[in-house]
Amino acid sequence: MICYDREFPESARILMLKGAELILVPNACPMEINRLSQLRARAFENMLAVATCNYPGTVPDCNGGSSVFDGVAYVPELDGSRDTCILQADEKEGIYLAELDLEQLRNYRESEVHGNAYRHPKKYGLLTDTKIDRPFIRENYRE
Repeated sequence: MICYDREFPESARILMLKGAELILVPNACPMEINRLSQLRARAFENMLAVATCNYPGTVPDCNGGSSVFDGVAYVPELDGSRDTCILQADEKEGIYLAELDLEQLRNYRESEVHGNAYRHPKKYGLLTDTKIDRPFIRENYRE
């Protein structure tokens, strides 16, 4: 999934429905709290891992911030949720390694409610309507 696809939940959802356990996201823009939150949300809502690789801070309009979210929000030994971020790089160029526990992820996907277990596709009519209303009309819209 490319960096712009991160902006919309449908891209990650389709990949999850096709069986993805890990989504790789090459990125070329500043990684700030809201963009990182999008990646965290895509991992959480689809119960999959999301790894992004961004250009370092020496590249114009980029700031590093490559990250990995493992998508496992709850583990039995914890009372509440956990941070799904297992790697957060700084702005420097480098090789960053994160260990993804696929066994844990697969077990989690078999027991939690996110992902595909309780979707309501019959309610998606409005989501699949192609009509665009104000204030979201854009002159440069591409079909």
